[in-house]
Amino acid sequence: MKKFGSSFNGYNKSEVNAFVSDVTKEYESMLNQLKARDAEIESLKQKLVQYQNMETTLNRALLVAEDASNQIKRMARDESKGILEDAKRNASRIVNEALVRATKLEEDAENLKRRIIVFKRKFRSAMEQEIENIDDISEDY
Repeated sequence: MKKFGSSFNGYNKSEVNAFVSDVTKEYESMLNQLKARDAEIESLKQKLVQYQNMETTLNRALLVAEDASNQIKRMARDESKGILEDAKRNASRIVNEALVRATKLEEDAENLKRRIIVFKRKFRSAMEQEIENIDDISEDY
């Protein structure tokens, strides 16, 4: 606390005036600092609102990206299931066709064997007949 010297009419006017001047300067300085801090606080509040908006936007974007990722995964799983089912059907069809062809080839081979046996019998019979004819010719001469 400042103490003032006394004079004829009370306190020393120049000391009091100097003190009031110092207090006024200090008050103005503090007031300017408060205004600067208020402006800084307001600026920081605006930045905070901007960052909160950015955070909200980023959270939404993250959710959208997650949803898109889940949809892509689901679609890929569904497509892979479809591809596998098609492949299984095609494989079954190919195996069935191969079995049918193999069965037909076996039947054809059996028919061919029978025809060869029949041909051999007929050929042998015809040859035997011709041999008999040849034998008959030799006896006549």
